[in-house]
Amino acid sequence: MEFDVVIVGAGPAGLSAACRIMQLAQEKEQEITVCVVEKGSEVGAHILSGAVLEPRALDELFPDWKEMGAPLNTAVKGDRFFFYLSQTSAIKLPNFMIPKPTHNDGNYIVSMGNVCRWLAEQAEGLGVEVYPGFAAAEVLYHDDGRVKGIATGDMGVGMNGEHKDSYMPGMELHAKYTLFAEGCRGHLGKQLIEKFSLAAGKDPQHYGIGIKEIWEIPPEKHEEGLVIHGLGWPLSESGSGGGAFMYHAENNQVYVGLIADLNYSNPHMSPYEEFQRWKHHSGTVKYLEGGTRIVYGARAITKGGYNSLPKMHFPGGLLIGCDAGTLNSVKIKGNHTAMKSGMLAAEAVVEAIAQGESAPADLESYATKLQSSWLHEELYSTRNFSGFMHKFGILIGSAMVWIDQNIFGGKLPFTLNDSKPDYAALKPAAECKKIAYPKPDNTISFDRLSSVFLSNTNHEEDQPCHLTLIDPSIPIEKNLPLYDEPAQRYCPAGVYEIVEDDAGQRFQINAQNCVHCKTCDIKDPSQNIVWVTPEGFGGPNYPNM
Repeated sequence: MEFDVVIVGAGPAGLSAACRIMQLAQEKEQEITVCVVEKGSEVGAHILSGAVLEPRALDELFPDWKEMGAPLNTAVKGDRFFFYLSQTSAIKLPNFMIPKPTHNDGNYIVSMGNVCRWLAEQAEGLGVEVYPGFAAAEVLYHDDGRVKGIATGDMGVGMNGEHKDSYMPGMELHAKYTLFAEGCRGHLGKQLIEKFSLAAGKDPQHYGIGIKEIWEIPPEKHEEGLVIHGLGWPLSESGSGGGAFMYHAENNQVYVGLIADLNYSNPHMSPYEEFQRWKHHSGTVKYLEGGTRIVYGARAITKGGYNSLPKMHFPGGLLIGCDAGTLNSVKIKGNHTAMKSGMLAAEAVVEAIAQGESAPADLESYATKLQSSWLHEELYSTRNFSGFMHKFGILIGSAMVWIDQNIFGGKLPFTLNDSKPDYAALKPAAECKKIAYPKPDNTISFDRLSSVFLSNTNHEEDQPCHLTLIDPSIPIEKNLPLYDEPAQRYCPAGVYEIVEDDAGQRFQINAQNCVHCKTCDIKDPSQNIVWVTPEGFGGPNYPNM
């Protein structure tokens, strides 16, 4: 199938790009065809975000979004920031001690899944074709090396490669320009970065793992519009970075979660268990007691920032949103920046298509547009965040971020670099303290399998495993003796296990549990696990994350 533009991923970046392309085409009276493919079973099925949304990009895309019924219903009414000292104690930080960009005046607590569903409705109303359940499995190229489009994955292929009765071959989607908006650690984006050397001269990308639950709590405990952030315990006990959040949304719901930086060094650390511990903090549990857990999910977060941002244009296509890494770490927000990157991409694409046969293959104009936009200004001003936090730790690092943002406005006359990839930060297990995590009480804390159940995750059991090993011997022969095979702990879905049977120890992959967070692809110390897309429709089915 032929289109002018193919967009991979129906998230904030991809849908904003689609909407803006059609808006501009209508303004210029151009006829442009746009197709968006989404591997989730529906738009929003794989969207997981905090989420406090800054409406800056939405204001530009749809200035009358309120009248149009956009699902931004809960304005932020209060900000509280805590430093957790232990399970029972915390210090509430006064507002003047919080970096200015972290304040949430004028922002909204939202379900980004619902925001994306609304954006998809607007896109379709503008003439965009949106196809959920179609997983982009392969990048297609012209003979001269330009990106030609994508191929969707075959459906109905058995575990051993045989065609089942339900077999349906994938489709080739060709385009003048292909926009990759797969989210953090997109597997096609990863290939493109390598093929076109887009990360040359850049710091390695850095990541976190975000784990989130939605709870319905008693009305008397609910404070609609309240935003809570916290640092310190329990992550501080293992010397790990990251923080926790609780957002009081509408309908007596709270979004609770923890983000663990993936540059942690202790292989015994489990981000999932750290989150379960944090819920038992006296300042957290007081809201959750008597409540009901509704949904669970997890997703890696691209947080390296400006210094890790790859070149985002290449012959035939663009990387946008978290596929490139446009998140603003100081704000703890990436949705408005992803949307803006998509809108800038749309401008570059429409201008190029208008040139007809003389249109450039490589949209260098995108880089120029980004450079002169508020998106560049935001990312540049927060460029030292990862460097401060990784080099100096939570306490000193946070102080440096405050000085950088509140006194110098992000304009300190130097740039800190962090050249160590997250996977290389692990120390041998023998050098690190083991962590005794408490058993779940099944009221506030829960095991991973019951959590995965609440993510509505499903994969066809008889299909090739999408969690591939470059060398199947490494988990047992290298990672287990050296690092106590950390995949058992960093995966928030219980995908990886060390199983003993008569033949000895073996590495078991429970791929049906996979929530597509990509942590394994990022954190495996041997870089031996490669995440590839499974069949379309597979993975979590988040209702409103």
